[in-house]
Amino acid sequence: MKATIMNVTKYASKIGILATLGILAFASGCGRPFDVKTANGFVELENQAPEYDYRATTPDGVVMSIRAIDNTGSSGQRGDIAFWERAVTLEMRDVQGYAFFDAKDVSSADGTKGRELRFGHDEDGKPYEYFVTIYLAQSRIYVIEAGGKKDLVDRASPNLTWMASNVKVKCGGFLAPVLASHTCNRW
Repeated sequence: MKATIMNVTKYASKIGILATLGILAFASGCGRPFDVKTANGFVELENQAPEYDYRATTPDGVVMSIRAIDNTGSSGQRGDIAFWERAVTLEMRDVQGYAFFDAKDVSSADGTKGRELRFGHDEDGKPYEYFVTIYLAQSRIYVIEAGGKKDLVDRASPNLTWMASNVKVKCGGFLAPVLASHTCNRW
């Protein structure tokens, strides 16, 4: 009887260790590699992958999205903030036809430094605004985009600003640093 209890205890201990490792393996592969909160007046859209990792909209069509793009190559990180700022500006201005308005330094909620670029264009005589914010962290490029008709963007501006300022591209917490460099799980 004593041997049976010891065997059960030994197997239970092994199962506990395997279960813990399984949970860690599963958790490290799921979730977003950033944390974002959806503001009042916006609804998170589902099934936006693979183009977007996060996307939310107002009923009027003002949209905010986030993409996390791998930024590693055979020689390490591909490009710094200045490189990606220039690449986005050239794409938006020269290829997409947007007017460049402004660029400024910004920081994410976790203190990561980035750049916010502002663009605009007219569609059917109506002005549209488009914002792109770029962060580099965790071997990724984080691209936060927001836009819509100018009057609607102006109205949604406090909520857009709140969402953008609360994004975390470096996540820590209870299992950091094991999971922090891979995902910002919502447990």
